[in-house]
Amino acid sequence: MTRSPQEVFADHGERLATGDLDHIAANYTEDAVLLTPAGAFHGRDGVREVIGRLLADLPDADWRLTPHFAGDVLLLEWTAATASRQVTDGVDTFVFRDGRISAQTVRYTLTDRT
Repeated sequence: MTRSPQEVFADHGERLATGDLDHIAANYTEDAVLLTPAGAFHGRDGVREVIGRLLADLPDADWRLTPHFAGDVLLLEWTAATASRQVTDGVDTFVFRDGRISAQTVRYTLTDRT
């Protein structure tokens, strides 16, 4: 049985907490595409690059997630904070296919905490 988008997203969150980029990338299809302001990143190597940058920007962050599901699509509003940095405007979109993430947009503004 194929996992629901909600199950995939829950598993994705658990994998993100490990920081293991190979483990995280396994939740994406082999032909996944991630769109960011820096460009399009493809496949699991692209996932490792984009997610690796996000985790490096916000190590050990306190995350606040607000998911909005509609069928196989998720709009995720999020914030995150570390001792020295924060994101207050994070917005991602996920598209799910066959129990994995097939496409994602990633947009956030990283600022210093005051």
